[in-house]
This record gives sequence, C-alpha cells and structure tokens, in this order.
Amino acid sequence: MTEQDSSRSEKGSQDNVTHNPHDVEPVPYGVRHIEAISKQYRNMTGKIVVFVSIFLVAYGYGLDGTIRYTFQAYATASYSSHSLLATINTVRSIFGAAALPFIARLADVFGRIEIFIVAVLFYVVGTIIESQAYDVQRFAAGSLFYQFGYTGSIVVLQLMAADFSFLNWRVMASFVPAFPFIINTWVSGDITSALDTRWSWGIGMWAFIYPLLSLPLIVAYLHMYYRARKNGDIQAIQERKLTAKEHIYKIFWEMDLIGVILFAAALALFLIPFTLAGGVQSEWKKANIIVPLVIGFFLFPTFAVWEVYAQRKSSNIMPLFPGHMLKDRGVWSAIGIGILIDWSWYMQGDYLYTVLVVGVGESIKSATRITQLYSFVSVVTGVFMGFLVAYLRRLKGLILFGISMWFVAFGLLVHYRGGDYSHAGIIGAQCVMGVGAGFFTYPTQASIQTCTNHIYMGTAIATYLASYYVGAALGSSVSGAIWTQLLPGELLKRLGDAELATAAYGDPFTFATTFAMDTPERTAVVQSYQRIQKILCIVGLVLCVPLLFFGLCLRDREMLKNEQSYNVPATLEQKDEGKKLNTAEKVKEVLVFRLH
Repeated sequence: MTEQDSSRSEKGSQDNVTHNPHDVEPVPYGVRHIEAISKQYRNMTGKIVVFVSIFLVAYGYGLDGTIRYTFQAYATASYSSHSLLATINTVRSIFGAAALPFIARLADVFGRIEIFIVAVLFYVVGTIIESQAYDVQRFAAGSLFYQFGYTGSIVVLQLMAADFSFLNWRVMASFVPAFPFIINTWVSGDITSALDTRWSWGIGMWAFIYPLLSLPLIVAYLHMYYRARKNGDIQAIQERKLTAKEHIYKIFWEMDLIGVILFAAALALFLIPFTLAGGVQSEWKKANIIVPLVIGFFLFPTFAVWEVYAQRKSSNIMPLFPGHMLKDRGVWSAIGIGILIDWSWYMQGDYLYTVLVVGVGESIKSATRITQLYSFVSVVTGVFMGFLVAYLRRLKGLILFGISMWFVAFGLLVHYRGGDYSHAGIIGAQCVMGVGAGFFTYPTQASIQTCTNHIYMGTAIATYLASYYVGAALGSSVSGAIWTQLLPGELLKRLGDAELATAAYGDPFTFATTFAMDTPERTAVVQSYQRIQKILCIVGLVLCVPLLFFGLCLRDREMLKNEQSYNVPATLEQKDEGKKLNTAEKVKEVLVFRLH
C-alpha cells in the first residue's frame, strides 16, 4: 500500500467506520472460506472468468424477471384477479426483505456457493409451481419459492462481486449483475410478443434454462476450491464438524430466525390489507382487513423489543439489522435511500404495463420494452459511473445529482400518464429516471460498504438490498390501495354500466382487445387510468423530497485504491483476551494504529 493510500485508510477508519461493539468476534467460516477461494483467481484471467460467470447467472434471472413481470399481469388477469397484482408484488417484496439479511448471514457462515445452489433449487421449484398454478393462491405460493431463489441469487452475486473487487472499482463490480438489462430490454419484448399471452410456458421454461446458466459459476468455484485444497488453504480454515443439533442451534439462534419471522409477519399483516380492502365493493369494515392491520401494527414494536432483548441476552445472535451499524449515519441514510428508491418507483411502475397497454394503446412488445427502459438506461449510465468513480473516488455529489433527476422524471410522468399523446412523454420520463438511478442506486450500495469492514460487508450489502424490498412492499401496498380504492369508482362513473366496469377492472387486457382506442368505452377507461396514474405519480414525486434529505445525510468517504474494504481495528471498548484494556493500553492501541 502506498503512503497516500495508507493515509486514506487511516482517515476513513477514523471517521466512525462501523464495527462490532461486542467482544472481538472471529471471522465467520464463510468469509474465511471465500477469502481462501478468491486467492486462487487473483490474476486478471481468473477475475474475468468469475465476472463472466456472474454475468451469465444475472442474464438468466434478469431476462426471466423482465418476462415474468409481463406474464404475471396476464396470469392474474386469467384468474379475473388483475387487481391482486399489487398484492402478489407486496407479498414477494416482504418475503424478500425478511429473507435477504438471513440469506446473507447464511452465506457468511456456511459459504457463498453452498447458499447459491440452495437458491437455484428454490428458484426452480417456485418457477414450476407458478407455471402450473390454476388459481391465484397457488400462483402466489409459487412466487414465494421463486422469490427466495431470486433473492438468494442476487445477494450471493453481489457478495461475490464485492469479494473479487477493490473499493474504487466496487461500483463497476456491483453493476456486472445488472449489465444484462442492456440486452434484455430489447430481447424481452420479442420474447413476450412471440409467446403472446401464453404466460404458463413463458414462466415455466426458466425451470431448466436458469440452472444451465448457473453451471459456469459453480464449475469455476469448484476449480478454485480444488486449487485451494491442493495448496492447503482450505485445510488451514477448516473447523470441527458440527452435529445436527449444533446446526439447528446455529440456524435458529445465530441467524435470528425469530427476528426474521417477526419482521416478515409485521410487514405482511400491516401492508397486505391495503391491497385487498378495495375493489368493486369496499372491504374496509370487515374483520379480515381490520384484524391483520392491528396485529401488524403492534408486531413492529414487538420486533424491536425482541432485537434489543436478543442482543443483550446472547452475543451469539446476529440481529436482522445490527444496531451498531444503524447508528452510523452513513448506514441509516443509505437504508433510507434504498427504501425510498423502490417505494417511489413502484408508485409509477406497479401498473405501468397495464397503463401502457390499456391506457396508451401500446402493443405487447412496445409496452414490455418501455417498462424496461428505466433499467436499460440506468445500467448504461452506471457503466459510465463505474469508470468515473474509479477516477474520482467520491460518491456523494454524484448521488445527489441522480436524486435531483428523479424530480424531473416524476414531473414528466404526472403530465404524461395516458392517451395517444403520452407515448413519447412516458419514454422520455423513463429515460430521465434511468439516468438518475444510474447516478445513485448502486453508488449508494458502494457508499454503505465504506462504513464497514469485510466481516460485516455481507450484512451491510444485505441490509441495503433488504431496504429495497421494504420500499417495494410499501410501494406495492400503497399503489395497490390507491388502485383498488379509486379505480372502480372512476370506471363506474365514466362507463355508467356496473357490469362493464367490473369486467374492465377485473380483466383489463380482454377489455382492451374488445374495445379499440377512441371508442367511447375505451376512452372512458383511458380517462379513468389517467386520473389514477396522476395520483400515483404525485405520491412518487412527494417521496423524492425525503429521498433528497437522506442523500444529504450520506458520508463522502474516498473509495480506496487496491483495498477490498476498510481495515477496521479492534475498538477500544472491546475485550483483549478476556480482559478490558486499561487507560495506558488504550493509549498504546491508538498510537500503534495511528503509526501504522
């Protein structure tokens, strides 16, 4: 390390870098394991193999996710339950938010590739269930299995991207799993157009495509493992094999399974009723809506009390959201941004495909491509950002610029929200939003990693990604509540026919094929969509204000060159071989670290 980089490391470490406030904790086996494995592919050729393998996996779940987003709308419509689209998205987001920190901790303890293989299995099972579901309940059940596999794949790929990259290239490495959107934006429209409304096949084919795309990464890992074992690196980190009882104890307590269940239950019981209470007939006064809301509301403080109690009761429990990390403004501000990114995006994006097909008159191919423009532009912008950050090594100014672009994008979406004239306006708004996202989504993920060391990097990444799912759950529930509460009344008022309004609300795609654009019936529906989409986009615009506030609260640390993460020394409050440091030892510890 050069003298300049050493001074940067010292400066970054002094600036309240997050660390464990408890006793000195040994590095988890999974972290030591990936450190031993990654040494085998330290040269450029090895890293290219790893990142190309990561790209292939990401290409699979990225293209599948794009296509599944479209076919999920047709699946719910085929059950005459299109309005439940937001409910399914909310359930998936809640499950993802609770599972992400849990999966990341599993990857830290048991190993990256082991958890990745489990994720692939869940992905395949969920895909099969979804493709063969004949009612919305079974489809929703399959989506949970799929979501666990999808979430597990994302978090493991992000962890591996961080494991094999230096801090100054971390933004670029984080974007590698997103690169497929550059291709998928254009390919996905052709695929959905070719399959038309055959959603079952469009989803089911990924049960065998995705595992095939995952093979190169698994083979590369096995080769690294073989070399590490041959060199003796694996033997050096091996631990005593745990009994079945010890494995159960580790998963149940050290993974904070109770916290995971409480957190997921609180989100589900509080948010899902908002998407179910509306419709042609309001359900707000019924017990099946009120009771879950009340229970969910009281589960949030219960979850908080449990997390505090568990951490005090046993130092072995790894909390879902570690308190010592959340005290760092570089961490909680990044989490706030993560929540608001998806919350505001879902306000305009949850029903965007439906608005484009029914309210604007776009074809299946065109609507699919337009909904993916945001991702395409954000990734293209992100590639440019990756090189820019590697040179500037600063993030905060770029993040604030990106957030400001979202004010412009939502302003455009408030104006262009339906009708023939909205085609170019919606495309322009999605592009502007994508440019803004490229400047602050993945850079914020890199920013939170500068607030911790390699031991807690997985937890930091997972906490940030989990905030996305919390935001998605909030966005889906709020957009679903607005859609289900207001749209039926708008349709009935403009159509003047209760039966026709019910048909347009329950299966809008069939309605769109029956009534062409500019017919009185279709015009009434377009006007209804314009009214609701305007409200949704105004809410998204308002949410950009706290988004800017959290951006201003971020830290602006320099991204170190040729460093995997910040090297954080043991804190002065930690114990040293069972004894607390006295004042002289504390002074000595400080001097030694400063001189180093």
